[in-house]
Amino acid sequence: MCARMRESSSDASAGCVQEIERVVTQIRAVWPKVRIILRADSGFCRNQLMSWCEGHHVDYVLGMARNKRLRRIIGRQMHEATEEWNQTGKPARVFTEFHYQVKKTKKGGWDGERRVVAKAEHIDGKENPRFIITSLSSEQWAGKALYENLYCGRGDMENRIKEQFSLFADRVSAETMRANQLRLYLSVVAYVLVSGLRRLGLKATELAEAQVATIRTKLLKIGARVRVTVRKVWVSMASSYPWQDLYQQVWLNLRC
Repeated sequence: MCARMRESSSDASAGCVQEIERVVTQIRAVWPKVRIILRADSGFCRNQLMSWCEGHHVDYVLGMARNKRLRRIIGRQMHEATEEWNQTGKPARVFTEFHYQVKKTKKGGWDGERRVVAKAEHIDGKENPRFIITSLSSEQWAGKALYENLYCGRGDMENRIKEQFSLFADRVSAETMRANQLRLYLSVVAYVLVSGLRRLGLKATELAEAQVATIRTKLLKIGARVRVTVRKVWVSMASSYPWQDLYQQVWLNLRC
Protein backbone atom coordinates (compact mmCIF):
# COMPACT_ATOMS: atom_id res chain seq x y z
CA MET A 1 0.00 0.00 0.00
CA CYS A 2 2.77 2.43 0.88
CA ALA A 3 6.55 2.53 1.27
CA ARG A 4 7.66 6.05 2.01
CA MET A 5 11.10 7.41 2.81
CA ARG A 6 11.35 10.23 5.33
CA GLU A 7 14.11 12.33 6.81
CA SER A 8 15.55 10.91 10.02
CA SER A 9 14.78 14.13 11.89
CA SER A 10 11.00 13.71 11.45
CA ASP A 11 8.63 12.13 13.97
CA ALA A 12 7.94 8.42 13.57
CA SER A 13 4.33 9.16 12.67
CA ALA A 14 5.02 12.02 10.25
CA GLY A 15 2.68 11.86 7.25
CA CYS A 16 0.83 8.78 8.49
CA VAL A 17 -2.62 10.43 8.60
CA GLN A 18 -2.42 11.41 4.93
CA GLU A 19 -1.21 7.94 3.92
CA ILE A 20 -3.84 6.10 5.98
CA GLU A 21 -6.58 8.37 4.64
CA ARG A 22 -5.47 7.51 1.09
CA VAL A 23 -5.42 3.77 1.79
CA VAL A 24 -8.75 3.75 3.66
CA THR A 25 -10.40 5.73 0.86
CA GLN A 26 -9.23 3.19 -1.73
CA ILE A 27 -10.36 0.22 0.37
CA ARG A 28 -13.81 1.68 0.99
CA ALA A 29 -14.23 2.54 -2.67
CA VAL A 30 -14.32 -1.21 -3.29
CA TRP A 31 -15.75 -2.45 0.03
CA PRO A 32 -17.79 0.46 1.44
CA LYS A 33 -19.08 -1.47 4.47
CA VAL A 34 -15.86 -3.21 5.45
CA ARG A 35 -14.64 -2.83 9.02
CA ILE A 36 -11.08 -1.53 9.29
CA ILE A 37 -8.80 -1.90 12.32
CA LEU A 38 -5.50 -0.02 12.28
CA ARG A 39 -2.72 -1.82 14.13
CA ALA A 40 0.65 -0.16 14.76
CA ASP A 41 3.45 0.22 17.30
CA SER A 42 4.00 3.06 19.77
CA GLY A 43 5.62 5.29 17.16
CA PHE A 44 2.12 5.93 15.79
CA CYS A 45 0.42 6.61 19.12
CA ARG A 46 -0.43 10.22 18.35
CA ASN A 47 -3.59 12.19 19.06
CA GLN A 48 -3.89 13.40 15.46
CA LEU A 49 -4.00 9.85 14.12
CA MET A 50 -6.36 8.52 16.80
CA SER A 51 -8.73 11.47 16.37
CA TRP A 52 -8.77 10.95 12.61
CA CYS A 53 -9.63 7.27 13.09
CA GLU A 54 -12.41 8.09 15.54
CA GLY A 55 -13.86 10.63 13.11
CA HIS A 56 -13.79 8.22 10.16
CA HIS A 57 -15.08 5.02 11.77
CA VAL A 58 -11.70 3.30 11.75
CA ASP A 59 -10.84 1.32 14.88
CA TYR A 60 -7.27 1.21 16.14
CA VAL A 61 -4.97 -0.81 18.39
CA LEU A 62 -1.71 1.02 19.00
CA GLY A 63 1.25 0.42 21.24
CA MET A 64 2.03 2.98 23.94
CA ALA A 65 5.45 3.97 25.19
CA ARG A 66 6.04 3.25 28.86
CA ASN A 67 6.38 6.03 31.41
CA LYS A 68 6.45 6.44 35.19
CA ARG A 69 2.80 7.41 35.42
CA LEU A 70 1.65 4.30 33.56
CA ARG A 71 3.93 2.15 35.72
CA ARG A 72 2.35 3.56 38.90
CA ILE A 73 -1.14 2.81 37.61
CA ILE A 74 -0.36 -0.90 37.21
CA GLY A 75 1.66 -1.15 40.43
CA ARG A 76 -0.64 -3.73 42.05
CA GLN A 77 -0.77 -5.95 38.96
CA MET A 78 3.00 -5.69 38.55
CA HIS A 79 3.43 -6.83 42.16
CA GLU A 80 1.12 -9.81 41.52
CA ALA A 81 3.13 -10.83 38.46
CA THR A 82 6.39 -10.53 40.40
CA GLU A 83 5.05 -12.67 43.25
CA GLU A 84 3.89 -15.34 40.81
CA TRP A 85 7.30 -15.37 39.13
CA ASN A 86 9.01 -15.71 42.52
CA GLN A 87 6.87 -18.76 43.30
CA THR A 88 7.03 -20.53 39.95
CA GLY A 89 10.18 -19.21 38.26
CA LYS A 90 8.14 -18.96 35.07
CA PRO A 91 7.05 -15.84 33.15
CA ALA A 92 3.95 -14.35 34.76
CA ARG A 93 1.38 -12.05 33.16
CA VAL A 94 -1.45 -10.07 34.74
CA PHE A 95 -3.73 -7.98 32.52
CA THR A 96 -5.65 -4.89 33.50
CA GLU A 97 -7.23 -1.92 31.78
CA PHE A 98 -8.12 1.69 32.53
CA HIS A 99 -8.96 4.97 30.86
CA TYR A 100 -6.10 7.36 30.32
CA GLN A 101 -5.53 10.83 28.91
CA VAL A 102 -2.39 12.72 28.03
CA LYS A 103 -3.14 16.35 28.84
CA LYS A 104 0.03 18.10 27.75
CA THR A 105 3.28 17.00 26.12
CA LYS A 106 5.75 18.37 23.59
CA LYS A 107 3.73 16.60 20.90
CA GLY A 108 0.40 17.87 22.22
CA GLY A 109 -2.33 16.44 24.44
CA TRP A 110 -5.23 14.14 23.72
CA ASP A 111 -8.81 15.12 22.95
CA GLY A 112 -10.12 12.96 25.79
CA GLU A 113 -9.73 9.75 27.74
CA ARG A 114 -9.14 6.52 25.84
CA ARG A 115 -9.08 2.85 26.78
CA VAL A 116 -5.67 1.43 27.66
CA VAL A 117 -4.93 -2.27 28.16
CA ALA A 118 -1.83 -3.09 30.20
CA LYS A 119 0.19 -6.28 30.44
CA ALA A 120 2.03 -6.47 33.77
CA GLU A 121 4.66 -9.12 33.08
CA HIS A 122 7.68 -10.41 34.97
CA ILE A 123 10.25 -12.48 33.07
CA ASP A 124 13.84 -13.53 33.72
CA GLY A 125 13.99 -11.63 37.00
CA LYS A 126 12.86 -8.30 35.56
CA GLU A 127 9.70 -6.37 34.79
CA ASN A 128 8.37 -6.28 31.25
CA PRO A 129 5.22 -4.11 31.23
CA ARG A 130 3.49 -3.30 27.94
CA PHE A 131 0.64 -0.94 27.10
CA ILE A 132 -1.73 -0.63 24.16
CA ILE A 133 -4.42 1.94 23.46
CA THR A 134 -7.55 1.11 21.51
CA SER A 135 -10.92 2.36 20.31
CA LEU A 136 -12.34 -1.15 20.69
CA SER A 137 -14.57 -1.68 23.71
CA SER A 138 -14.12 -4.38 26.33
CA GLU A 139 -17.35 -5.98 25.07
CA GLN A 140 -15.78 -6.35 21.64
CA TRP A 141 -12.35 -7.45 22.84
CA ALA A 142 -11.38 -8.44 26.38
CA GLY A 143 -7.99 -7.08 27.43
CA LYS A 144 -5.99 -10.33 27.36
CA ALA A 145 -7.36 -11.41 23.97
CA LEU A 146 -6.93 -7.92 22.56
CA TYR A 147 -3.24 -7.94 23.41
CA GLU A 148 -2.30 -11.56 22.69
CA ASN A 149 -4.54 -12.33 19.72
CA LEU A 150 -5.00 -9.01 17.96
CA TYR A 151 -2.15 -6.65 18.80
CA CYS A 152 0.70 -9.19 18.92
CA GLY A 153 -0.17 -10.26 15.39
CA ARG A 154 1.32 -6.92 14.39
CA GLY A 155 4.75 -8.51 14.74
CA ASP A 156 4.20 -10.32 11.44
CA MET A 157 4.45 -6.95 9.70
CA GLU A 158 8.11 -6.91 10.67
CA ASN A 159 8.57 -10.04 8.57
CA ARG A 160 7.16 -8.22 5.55
CA ILE A 161 9.71 -5.44 6.09
CA LYS A 162 12.51 -8.00 6.33
CA GLU A 163 11.32 -9.56 3.09
CA GLN A 164 11.49 -6.12 1.50
CA PHE A 165 15.17 -5.92 2.44
CA SER A 166 15.72 -9.23 0.61
CA LEU A 167 14.65 -7.38 -2.53
CA PHE A 168 17.15 -4.56 -1.99
CA ALA A 169 14.90 -2.01 -0.31
CA ASP A 170 17.95 -0.97 1.70
CA ARG A 171 19.91 0.07 -1.40
CA VAL A 172 19.41 3.78 -0.84
CA SER A 173 22.89 5.12 -1.51
CA ALA A 174 21.95 7.62 -4.22
CA GLU A 175 22.70 11.30 -3.67
CA THR A 176 19.10 12.55 -3.52
CA MET A 177 16.02 11.49 -1.57
CA ARG A 178 14.03 11.45 -4.82
CA ALA A 179 16.37 8.91 -6.42
CA ASN A 180 16.37 6.72 -3.32
CA GLN A 181 12.56 6.85 -3.17
CA LEU A 182 12.46 5.61 -6.77
CA ARG A 183 14.74 2.71 -5.81
CA LEU A 184 12.39 1.90 -2.96
CA TYR A 185 9.40 1.96 -5.31
CA LEU A 186 11.14 -0.52 -7.62
CA SER A 187 11.75 -2.81 -4.65
CA VAL A 188 8.06 -2.54 -3.73
CA VAL A 189 7.04 -3.50 -7.27
CA ALA A 190 9.37 -6.49 -7.09
CA TYR A 191 7.84 -7.53 -3.77
CA VAL A 192 4.30 -7.31 -5.16
CA LEU A 193 5.31 -9.51 -8.11
CA VAL A 194 7.04 -12.13 -5.96
CA SER A 195 4.16 -12.07 -3.48
CA GLY A 196 1.76 -12.72 -6.36
CA LEU A 197 4.01 -15.53 -7.58
CA ARG A 198 3.89 -17.07 -4.10
CA ARG A 199 0.13 -16.70 -3.80
CA LEU A 200 -0.76 -18.00 -7.28
CA GLY A 201 2.16 -19.86 -8.83
CA LEU A 202 3.40 -21.59 -5.67
CA LYS A 203 -0.01 -22.49 -4.29
CA ALA A 204 -0.05 -26.02 -2.80
CA THR A 205 3.70 -26.47 -3.36
CA GLU A 206 6.55 -26.83 -0.90
CA LEU A 207 7.34 -23.12 -1.33
CA ALA A 208 3.77 -21.91 -0.77
CA GLU A 209 4.83 -20.09 2.42
CA ALA A 210 8.48 -19.49 1.60
CA GLN A 211 10.22 -16.17 2.19
CA VAL A 212 10.82 -14.06 -0.91
CA ALA A 213 14.58 -14.56 -0.52
CA THR A 214 14.08 -18.33 -0.84
CA ILE A 215 11.82 -17.94 -3.86
CA ARG A 216 14.29 -15.60 -5.53
CA THR A 217 17.21 -17.97 -4.95
CA LYS A 218 15.49 -21.18 -6.02
CA LEU A 219 13.24 -20.03 -8.85
CA LEU A 220 14.59 -16.76 -10.20
CA LYS A 221 18.33 -16.53 -9.58
CA ILE A 222 19.31 -19.49 -11.73
CA GLY A 223 21.61 -19.91 -14.70
CA ALA A 224 20.15 -20.50 -18.16
CA ARG A 225 20.99 -20.10 -21.84
CA VAL A 226 18.70 -17.75 -23.76
CA ARG A 227 18.23 -18.14 -27.53
CA VAL A 228 16.08 -15.75 -29.53
CA THR A 229 14.59 -16.88 -32.82
CA VAL A 230 12.16 -15.17 -35.15
CA ARG A 231 9.10 -16.61 -33.41
CA LYS A 232 10.24 -17.68 -29.96
CA VAL A 233 12.56 -17.04 -27.06
CA TRP A 234 14.11 -20.26 -25.79
CA VAL A 235 15.29 -20.50 -22.18
CA SER A 236 17.39 -23.62 -21.63
CA MET A 237 18.20 -24.50 -18.03
CA ALA A 238 20.81 -27.00 -16.87
CA SER A 239 19.59 -30.58 -16.64
CA SER A 240 21.05 -30.73 -13.12
CA TYR A 241 18.74 -27.95 -11.88
CA PRO A 242 17.21 -29.52 -8.74
CA TRP A 243 13.86 -27.67 -8.83
CA GLN A 244 12.72 -28.62 -12.33
CA ASP A 245 9.44 -30.21 -11.25
CA LEU A 246 8.57 -27.26 -9.04
CA TYR A 247 9.46 -24.80 -11.78
CA GLN A 248 7.19 -26.64 -14.21
CA GLN A 249 4.35 -26.67 -11.65
CA VAL A 250 4.66 -22.92 -11.17
CA TRP A 251 4.56 -22.42 -14.92
CA LEU A 252 1.40 -24.53 -15.18
CA ASN A 253 -0.26 -22.72 -12.27
CA LEU A 254 0.38 -19.33 -13.82
CA ARG A 255 -0.86 -20.42 -17.25
CA CYS A 256 -4.19 -21.43 -15.75
